Amino acid sequence: MSQPGDEQSSPTATAADPTALEPSRDRQPFWGWRVVRAGLAVQTLQGGLIQQTFGSYAVQLKAEFGWSSTLLSAAYSLNRLESGLLGPLHGWALQRFGVKRVMQVGTVLMSLGLMLFSQLQDVTQFLGFYLIAAIGASLAGFLSVVTATVQWFDRKRSTALAVSQSGFALGGLFTPLLVWCFTLFGWRNTAFASGVLSFVILMPLSFVFGPTPADIGQPIDGMGAEQRAAFDLERAAQRARVSTVSFTAAQAVRTRAFWMISLGHSSALLVVGAVMAHLQLYLVQDQGFSPQKAAQIAAILPLVQLAGQIGGGFLGDRVSKQLVVVVAMVGHVAGLLLLAYAEQLWMIWLFIPLHGLAWGVRGPLMQAMRADYFGAASFGQIMGISSLIIMIGQISGPLLAGYLDDTTGSYQLGFALVAVMATLGMVFFALASPPKPPAPHRRSP
Repeated sequence: MSQPGDEQSSPTATAADPTALEPSRDRQPFWGWRVVRAGLAVQTLQGGLIQQTFGSYAVQLKAEFGWSSTLLSAAYSLNRLESGLLGPLHGWALQRFGVKRVMQVGTVLMSLGLMLFSQLQDVTQFLGFYLIAAIGASLAGFLSVVTATVQWFDRKRSTALAVSQSGFALGGLFTPLLVWCFTLFGWRNTAFASGVLSFVILMPLSFVFGPTPADIGQPIDGMGAEQRAAFDLERAAQRARVSTVSFTAAQAVRTRAFWMISLGHSSALLVVGAVMAHLQLYLVQDQGFSPQKAAQIAAILPLVQLAGQIGGGFLGDRVSKQLVVVVAMVGHVAGLLLLAYAEQLWMIWLFIPLHGLAWGVRGPLMQAMRADYFGAASFGQIMGISSLIIMIGQISGPLLAGYLDDTTGSYQLGFALVAVMATLGMVFFALASPPKPPAPHRRSP
């Protein structure tokens, strides 16, 4: 069976006749949307089996082993630490070996990690096996999918990113099903089956990410020359300046925009990390919900997030992305404060749309801003370096909330402090103006 990209012409033929690839544009649908659909499937699977389900596993592990909230949040933070530290190497590998190869390595590690996770007996195994699964999920997931997507889109970049990243929210809708599987088969058998399912689905999907636009002779966005010229004129007339050149990673790091977007992203993930790691524990422990009811409420959050991502993709291609993400941070902060001081059920229900919409709208737009500002050529490396800053929020939010729960007996203080700290994100994003184009490289005489 042929794989995607097998139909491309040989390098020799292409060099001799630049129009040799033209017929493929007529015969083939635009490959970029295949990448988006595959990215959606990858993110859905990972969201449903590992990323959005940590809280459900945490409830089971706390009941079976009696582990503290601090320990459980440390495991979640270890996952985020791994993602941050791995980021620069991940970005380099994407540029050096391509998205497909990196995703295949990640698929093997994620599948193996989940199967090993099903056999854990102590804290060391818990941390070690979860780390293996987390490394695999990182390599086969978010950064790889986003890097492939921005290669294929410019005009519809926000929409494409929103669609592919909506899989993360869709995966969260399966949380009640996962808890049901825990009841029917046990969490260990569920984790082992998740590892098998990951390999069976992700390995074939990795081949969709093999070709680049240049490989199969398709233009970015699938636009012809006339459409491209019209779009360039339209973008030139916009007030918001968008980079028409590609920054290297070293050039991007020297801009204020790189640091402001990274710090704003980190501030947002203070809230996201605390909620993902502790929401179900909070609902069971502080609000008296059953594990099944807590899982059902947690599953509504990604549904709202999904609506936010669709709306964010639409807005991002039409209005200032910078303004939208600033407003989204207001939703994060207000939502978490409501959750922290929830004394009535309506406060929890209001938290869900405030946080869920903010999360969904903001997520794809931050990646689109980076691609708009710095170009697509070195996107993976730029995003990988940025992850070193982003991980500060990912780690701090869950750890702070978990530690204060253990010391005070409630999540209220931890959630409130995380919300206050996250207000800085509004300032960071407000200062994330587009950078000036990098100075041209001068060769020494």
